[in-house]
Amino acid sequence: MSDAPQPPNVNRNVLRELVAGLSDGIILLDPEGAISWANSAALQMHRISALEELGSDAAGYRQAFTLRYRNNHLLEEGQYPIERLLNGETVDEVTVEISPAADLDLIWVHTVRSLIIADAGARPDVLALIIRDETPLFEAEERFERAFNANPAPGLICRLDDLRFIRVNQGFVEMTDYAKEDVIGKTVDEIGLFANCDTGEDALSKLVEGRLIRQREALIPLQGGGDRLVIVAGEPIAVGEEPCMLFTFADLDARRKAQNALRQSEERFSKSFRLSPAPAAISRLDDFVFTEVNDAFVQLSGYGIEEVIGKTASELRLWDDIAARRVMEKKLTDNAPLRDEALRMKQKDGSLADCLVSAERVEINDQQCVIWSLQDVTERRRSEAELIEAIESVMTDTSWFSRSIVDRLATLRQVSNGKGTTAQLLDLSEREREVLALICRGQSDAEMSETLHLSRNTIRNHVASLYAKIGVNRRSAVVIWARERGFTGMSASAKVRK
Repeated sequence: MSDAPQPPNVNRNVLRELVAGLSDGIILLDPEGAISWANSAALQMHRISALEELGSDAAGYRQAFTLRYRNNHLLEEGQYPIERLLNGETVDEVTVEISPAADLDLIWVHTVRSLIIADAGARPDVLALIIRDETPLFEAEERFERAFNANPAPGLICRLDDLRFIRVNQGFVEMTDYAKEDVIGKTVDEIGLFANCDTGEDALSKLVEGRLIRQREALIPLQGGGDRLVIVAGEPIAVGEEPCMLFTFADLDARRKAQNALRQSEERFSKSFRLSPAPAAISRLDDFVFTEVNDAFVQLSGYGIEEVIGKTASELRLWDDIAARRVMEKKLTDNAPLRDEALRMKQKDGSLADCLVSAERVEINDQQCVIWSLQDVTERRRSEAELIEAIESVMTDTSWFSRSIVDRLATLRQVSNGKGTTAQLLDLSEREREVLALICRGQSDAEMSETLHLSRNTIRNHVASLYAKIGVNRRSAVVIWARERGFTGMSASAKVRK
């Protein structure tokens, strides 16, 4: 007698009780093909409540349920798992979509395999279909597919066993101009996903190992040539139980173009600033420390670049008028631009330069700054002064000039001096008109004192008042002013004689 342990003698009823509580669905068939029993899990997976609703045999099952492969092809007669089992075939993990024959829009997914239980004579005693409900998994995958395809962010899915792409969404197509068929089936190397990436070798190593690929910048080749700057990251996922890598992208090309445009703009500004013939400087707004000056500024001030950069105008004692400098800085702090402010620059050698100063606030590299623009008007002011002196020398004797030339000279002198007046004859008092008439006749202060019977001091006061009112400071200018307004002084002179 053998000492080997003998299997327990389990009858069919005990077997049914054993499998009744399993989570997998179990359908038992007898060798003649009749469906003899099913556990509650199998009934729930078919969305029914009674065994009879499965059908009494394989033909009844076909009438009650329509089966399709995952590619939506219908299973033909003889291809149903229950029929293959009855024909003696082994059913090994077949995934099918099932719908009630009466409602083909209702779909669930089963993965089915077979099991044959033999009797003591090694003859098939019980045929079993073991069913696993994959509906939640495939519904989740369908939701993922819809979300992946609808996501505007570019995305790719790569199979890990051969590194070939199996999914591509519209976002990637629009970003690269590739057609989907140009990507599906291609390898990572063929697309050049990490060909232009500083950390491309590290990314490919992690891809082969199926590990997380953290964000990194890369240049993705475009279908029509060129490339696009992106941030790419990879996340390991399973698609249809296959290990895959999901690549997502953030398009940085707009940022790259903006950066290139900014760099080119900065280069143009730098060249324009440096080569400008007008003296210019840049200082910080908060402390007015110079950060950059051009060659024209260096030439005007006499200071070297290294002597100016890092210093303020106050430290350099750049401006002759300290109060005016403080007023300028206060205006700029209050965001008021400067336009042609007259200031004198103290040059390094101690000489002075007359300047017209303009300045305005700007933002450079996220910092508030001031751009200063100077105009050296020293020679112009000297020439104007010399011209005025020449005009005044000539106008001391105007007898040999025509009236039009004298008038133009007087106008030029007033413009050069920055002076002018809007006073008219009616604005003068009676005494001032009398003084004006006597000046036009060429009388001196002593002669006017005798004519008007006034002291010389009084006469000088009236002359000074007249000068101030009409905006001149010499007798020749008084005569010109009177002639311009048609005043001859005859009526006033007659009144004085009386």
